[in-house]
Amino acid sequence: MNRRNLIVLGIAVALGLIAVILANSYFSGVEERQERIAQEQQLSRIVVATQPLEFGTPLSTENIRLQNFPASSVPQGAFRTIQGALKDGRVVLRPIVPGEPILASKVSGTDGRAVLSANLPETARATSIPITDVTGVAGFARPGDMVDVILTRKIPGPGAEEADLMSDVIMERVPLLGINQDANENATEPSVGKTATLQVDLYQAQKLALASRLGTLSLALRNVENDTPEAALTVTARDLGGRNLYIPARNDRRDQPVRTAPAPRPRTRNSNQAAPPRYRGPTMTIIRGTEGEDYPVKRMGGR
Repeated sequence: MNRRNLIVLGIAVALGLIAVILANSYFSGVEERQERIAQEQQLSRIVVATQPLEFGTPLSTENIRLQNFPASSVPQGAFRTIQGALKDGRVVLRPIVPGEPILASKVSGTDGRAVLSANLPETARATSIPITDVTGVAGFARPGDMVDVILTRKIPGPGAEEADLMSDVIMERVPLLGINQDANENATEPSVGKTATLQVDLYQAQKLALASRLGTLSLALRNVENDTPEAALTVTARDLGGRNLYIPARNDRRDQPVRTAPAPRPRTRNSNQAAPPRYRGPTMTIIRGTEGEDYPVKRMGGR
């Protein structure tokens, strides 16, 4: 290597060192200036995200930074240093948007694992039910949504045929944790799955386990802001309109054709008299001769 090349190489190395020193001085000055502003304006320095963080993303110096925050409004669980946030290889448990504070409740603890159980409240349980493209709202029910759970089953008790069905809302406003093995709340594209994982308490988990054996479970997607409970009623074939459902009595079930109940004869009543309330539960019609009479069918337990 001749002398000229050595001179060029030396100049390049010197310029590189100067650039590194200037960059360090600049960033150090920015950091000191931000700390000085925080002290003057009574601000706190907390760790925030610099980019969208999905479930299972490890925290690193590339996706977090320190940012000034009003000292009186620092959220509980915020990290004050980059080293504290990176300790023990923490990973994201819940989606975090850019500029959002990194909270201890949204990242893993000392084990550094991203597991679904870490998202559950202490008294909650996660349980799965089978769904299809129809019972799962055609894939539009996604993690993070609120759903109602509907059970469709055969009407219990003697005199009911296989086609005599009833439908009940057994749970309302249940958080949907995942579809199949997908628990990403930011994945909003419809996706048809075979299982839905719901966040419930222990009693509700037992109800779901039993209901899945009794009939078909369906999800009803609801507005996430709607927390008003509704008086859900039992729905049977009678509520669908059309021909009345006929269930023969126990003592005349053999060799008896299935018939429709004749239309009830009109009754005269005072125009000011209120119509009697209609029974909304399951009923059965027994025909004696040419007239039919409806009887309410109570559920087990007298309801």
